[in-house]
Amino acid sequence: MKKILLLLITLSFIGSSFSQIVDHKKGHALEVSFFLNDFQTTSDIRTNGIVSVFKAHDFFKTSRMNPGFAINYLSGLSDHVDFIATLGGSSVNYPIQNVAPFGNKSLLLESTAGLNLKLLTDRYVVVPFIDLGVGASKYKNYFGAFVPLGVGLQFNIADKVYLIANSQYRVAVTENASYHFYHSIGIAGNISKKKTPTPPKAVEVPVAPVVLDRDHDGVPDSIDRCPDTPGLAALQGCPDKDGDGIADIDDKCPDVPGVAKYQGCPIPDTDGDGINDEEDKCPTVAGVARYQGCPVPDTDGDGINDEEDKCPTEAGPASNFGCPVINVEVVEKVNRAAQNIFFASGSSKLLPKSYKSLKEVAQILKDNSTYKIDVDGYTDNVGKEDKNQALSEKRADAVKAYLIANGTDESIITATGHGIDNPIADNKTAAGRAKNRRVEMKLRNY
Repeated sequence: MKKILLLLITLSFIGSSFSQIVDHKKGHALEVSFFLNDFQTTSDIRTNGIVSVFKAHDFFKTSRMNPGFAINYLSGLSDHVDFIATLGGSSVNYPIQNVAPFGNKSLLLESTAGLNLKLLTDRYVVVPFIDLGVGASKYKNYFGAFVPLGVGLQFNIADKVYLIANSQYRVAVTENASYHFYHSIGIAGNISKKKTPTPPKAVEVPVAPVVLDRDHDGVPDSIDRCPDTPGLAALQGCPDKDGDGIADIDDKCPDVPGVAKYQGCPIPDTDGDGINDEEDKCPTVAGVARYQGCPVPDTDGDGINDEEDKCPTEAGPASNFGCPVINVEVVEKVNRAAQNIFFASGSSKLLPKSYKSLKEVAQILKDNSTYKIDVDGYTDNVGKEDKNQALSEKRADAVKAYLIANGTDESIITATGHGIDNPIADNKTAAGRAKNRRVEMKLRNY
């Protein structure tokens, strides 16, 4: 086998000196071929072995073969690979495994699709190749599949005309197919139009005109608005110092980036509050961003803006957080009532003599819907601090409960216990301790 392959390669190189082919890749071609199917030799090899077949000189005996004709289609996939499709027919007595001999000949149709792997390109006269692919057969009502494996030679006998010789061993894949040798020889001719190269057109080299550019900025003087000052092509040759996209000759603020609407100047901020006039709803009065450039509003006009005014719809002094000042007589009345709140000793139980004063306070709160009240409980320093704290909280809650029971809205009362904190007299004397045991009430309207 090595000697045969060496011979084929040698012939190819010898034939290359007589090459007539210009294109290396085959076009579309049709081939008419005569072939011989050899079933007997493969049967003898499978039965007796290849050595006995050689000894009997039974290889390539045409008397043991069945002739046929085929049509082949070839197309070059690359310089070294051709696609080939074959449809052939022959009259044979086709041997099928596990089927009794038919005893007479009938038409065998075989079709293959495969690749010719060429050792040389079509520029050589003699081109050896290896072929492989897939195939199918039909004999009477029997269909089979096989794999064709083979070698061959292509002779380039004229421009795009080939003589092709091929030998294959067809390996059965299904039980209705039969192993056999396939030998063919045929003539193939190109059926695609030969490409005629288009001659290149002569290119005329234009003579470049002389372009004047005094400032050497790449913009010809004929279209340069600033021919004596280097500038930008996008601005017709004019400079732009502040980089705002507006040429300096058109820019009223050439050193500060601006916008075209204001002729190259920034958007103005008339009131200087840091919010430009286009976004400022109060462009002549300084304001803040959260009010879109307007000042923080003062709804009641008391000079305290709404964000700091605890009574934004009622005028009042800053000393009372923008709320109206409560009448002094009412405040004093509540303070006197606080001085008349009494509890049972060491307890948070209100004594009946406290009721009159607390009812007056409840009435004041009902008559003035904007008022609120803070109730703060205190003790002296006798006893444990945590117990004093708890007692002060309970006494403040007791006053709150009495006011609610007398018609006061719970939401306006804040009750807090302070224990021994904030004494108003000396705890070292009995009189001082008595003053420190107290409940204070404070009116407010914020």
